[in-house]
Amino acid sequence: MNLTVTGHHVDVTPAIREYVAQKVGRIRRHFDRVIDVNVTLSVEKLRQMAEASVRIRGRSIVVQSEDADMYAAIDRLIDKLDRQILRHKSKRSEKRPNGAVRPQASE
Repeated sequence: MNLTVTGHHVDVTPAIREYVAQKVGRIRRHFDRVIDVNVTLSVEKLRQMAEASVRIRGRSIVVQSEDADMYAAIDRLIDKLDRQILRHKSKRSEKRPNGAVRPQASE
């Protein structure tokens, strides 16, 4: 998974970059087929905004959030993204014929 963090009218410090990387790692627990994640952080007067674009095979999920605090905006963004990923995952599993489960590789 490739992670890109950019800033628009804000400097992306190593602390913010690490915080975003830690939070995006939560998505990998639920769905491990994420190709890349692009996170854009921006500031407009008193609004701190965060936007994420996640590429999954055959689909792109875009989520945005805003708050008065950048860290709170990132937390809200990851919560929304997590819900979207889980929704995508459940739709994928519903489309399998007869509810068949993919066989696991034997050890």
